Amino acid sequence: MLPTRIIEKKRDGGRLSSDELAAFLRAYLDGNVAEYQMSAFLMAAFIRGLDPAELSVLLREIIESGARLRFAEEGPPVVDKHSTGGVGDKVSLILAPLLAEAGLRVPMMSGRGLGHTGGTLDKLEAIPGFNVSVDLARFRAILDEVGCAMIGQTKEIAPLDGRLYALRDVTGTVPSPPLIAASIVSKKVAEGIGALVLDVKCGRGAFMTDRADARTLARTMVDLATAEGVRTSALLTAMDAPLGRTVGNALEVREAIETLRGGGPADLRAVTVALGAELLVSVGRAPDVEAGRAELGAVLDGGAALERFARLIEVQGGDPGVADDPGRLPSAPVREPVRSPGSGWLDVHARKVGVAAVELGAGRRRVEDAVDPRVGFEFHRWAGDRVSEGEPLLTVHAADEASAATAAHRLTKAIRLSPDPPAPQPLILERIAG
Repeated sequence: MLPTRIIEKKRDGGRLSSDELAAFLRAYLDGNVAEYQMSAFLMAAFIRGLDPAELSVLLREIIESGARLRFAEEGPPVVDKHSTGGVGDKVSLILAPLLAEAGLRVPMMSGRGLGHTGGTLDKLEAIPGFNVSVDLARFRAILDEVGCAMIGQTKEIAPLDGRLYALRDVTGTVPSPPLIAASIVSKKVAEGIGALVLDVKCGRGAFMTDRADARTLARTMVDLATAEGVRTSALLTAMDAPLGRTVGNALEVREAIETLRGGGPADLRAVTVALGAELLVSVGRAPDVEAGRAELGAVLDGGAALERFARLIEVQGGDPGVADDPGRLPSAPVREPVRSPGSGWLDVHARKVGVAAVELGAGRRRVEDAVDPRVGFEFHRWAGDRVSEGEPLLTVHAADEASAATAAHRLTKAIRLSPDPPAPQPLILERIAG
């Protein structure tokens, strides 16, 4: 197998056989395909695309490059959820303990913030002591003890994906639906789950701003996972405005705790129970999504899922006291209000809010940047609200006065006032089933 022949064939729009693509990928893992050659192949695949057969081979090679968890069929159903990323998206913090309390097992491997979007691992690490870096043996032990476990991707799972993603990140080949789908689905299949729900964000604050593109990505992932024997569905959810009322790691943990206590913003709760209901139906624990939503809503209202979250925190080395007293979470020393510049109907631009949060220190501009868990934004009024001039719209939580003032100025560009009320927009845009 000559690497240049494979690259040229894909460059020219040819279809690679299963043997050709598998041999090329294995040679890369073995060190017989250079990084620059794989980079060239990824660009060719980005431009020319991968057909279903090629994508299936890529998926299988990624999965088989590392370990694959397996669970006994007689135990509780094993499920997971994946989000394509948004602003203020703290759903995983709520959904994992909620599903565990409902009798499912949730082996959740999550990521860090990417671009203007937040990351579940960064939010978890805002909890003092919480350890997201554990090996697979400890991961399984936590899952058996608590019913859910939340960690970062380990080197044991899908190592080929880790190497490919590192190249995609620096070669302009990240936003490719086939490559995204293979990256996401491979890790979920390797977790050994039986059912998966995908939260595909769509709108100004999502990576997929166009609904048709989001639908294509969702359908590709659903078909891939279903072909691997994982019962899968996807919800396209709105991400024009941030989800919930907080953006920033410790602030979002606080809001997740509030939701697990039975409160929380209506939009955050609605998206969480909708995703969870999909999984209850997939594993036969609910007859339909309406019944699933009702069951999970009752669990939230009862508060038992918060106790489950506290157990998870304790087992993973964190301070479980934050569940009862969120004041134990790190907090910023400076708080700066942002007031409405006029009167009208409020609109909030999710991407601009996310960028402002990154610049404030809640996310990373470079991989090596440290995240400040204390900083972020707390909204008091929300998209679609009628507001008056001078009314407090949000509070900036910052490390110092200068960064607070800069963030407040940036946020004025994320806020728009209209004389007319906005047309109602659904949170759940579409459902795509396997």
